[in-house]
Amino acid sequence: MSAVPAAKEVATLGGGCFWCLEAVYDELKGVISVESGYMGGARPNPTYEQVCGGMTGHAEVVRIAFDPAVVTFKEILEVFFVIHDPTTLNRQGNDAGTQYRSAIFYHTPAQKAAADEVIANLTQAKLWRDPIVTEVTPASVFYIAEDYHQEYFANNPGAGYCQFVVAPKVAKFRQHFLAKLKK
Repeated sequence: MSAVPAAKEVATLGGGCFWCLEAVYDELKGVISVESGYMGGARPNPTYEQVCGGMTGHAEVVRIAFDPAVVTFKEILEVFFVIHDPTTLNRQGNDAGTQYRSAIFYHTPAQKAAADEVIANLTQAKLWRDPIVTEVTPASVFYIAEDYHQEYFANNPGAGYCQFVVAPKVAKFRQHFLAKLKK
């Protein structure tokens, strides 16, 4: 378990592999820090192997500390819904299991309201053929992932998963949100 970083606000999101989300949010203006970890399960202090085994109930998540004067929670969610598929239950691409579920773990009633509003707007816009299955649930204990998962894409850009899965998501983010990139 890790302490909440010094920040103005915190968002916790699960959208498949945490390496993808961390790589994207590291580049978003207003984001102070991004940590990969686990949330939403029953086992205290889970390991990566336990979470991947699907027996703990945790999702792979990122905890994003951000300055809401620079980037709002809604903007964080706008990015979230562009960089992952919110219509596949317990799956992102070839990654399958509850640990890869689409989830917004809200920290305040305002975050819950914003998440519900964004999902309702996206549902009404009918951007996807299938319904959004993103769970919106209260944040629980955050367990920071092992050190080798932190900044994984930055430290392993040549790894196969990074080249074929993470890099395209980062490129898609840059394309859609060019004006919101850190300098």
